[in-house]
Amino acid sequence: MTIILHSLCGTDTKRPFSPHCWKAVMALSHKGLDFVERPVPFTEIPALENGFSRTVPILNDNGHLVSDSFAIALYLEDTYPDRPSLFKGEGGKAMARFVEGYTQTVLQAALMPIIVMSIHDILPEKDKAYFRESREARLGRPLEEVVATRAEAEKAAFPGKLEPLRHMLKFQPYLGGDSPLFADYILFGALQWARVTSGSLPLSADDPAMEWFGRCLDLFEGRGRHVTAA
Repeated sequence: MTIILHSLCGTDTKRPFSPHCWKAVMALSHKGLDFVERPVPFTEIPALENGFSRTVPILNDNGHLVSDSFAIALYLEDTYPDRPSLFKGEGGKAMARFVEGYTQTVLQAALMPIIVMSIHDILPEKDKAYFRESREARLGRPLEEVVATRAEAEKAAFPGKLEPLRHMLKFQPYLGGDSPLFADYILFGALQWARVTSGSLPLSADDPAMEWFGRCLDLFEGRGRHVTAA
């Protein structure tokens, strides 16, 4: 049987964009596993795998189901120990948990006001209604107001939020050292989310953080780069 990864898309199934699904894509590629990615819109997720999870990614490994990107990475590490490690030990898992927290609470929170309307605009009509209702409840105001009041300030401040990454890049090319680990894919997923949905990142081309992102786009025969930016 084939390994299947259910992920998220808008109207174009060839342009999956979820940061969490990109973590799983990169983890599967890191392990060198053959898999089929099946992106669906938001409103089709509840029907996947008989309602197994309300969110994607969902991994179906020959009938064994796993949801949540970090849980998928841990599953792949335990199930395929003979393939390249995603963590290289307990220290790598702990580092990845820290990067996950930093990425979700700092970077993705900053990117949301910048790209929220871009995400909305690439969705099918049914999904637009769902996305608007759920995100406005979370953000506490209309999407247009979020963009008008916060987007430009977040764009200006965003480069500074990657200063820890730049510091690390003075010593090594990846969070994992000489080669990437799952921690890299967590951070990559957030930037790929912005690239695919909005078409750009609020970073200069010669920024070391942008150069790191480019290296990640080129991994696994350019898996990330093959999905075009908006």
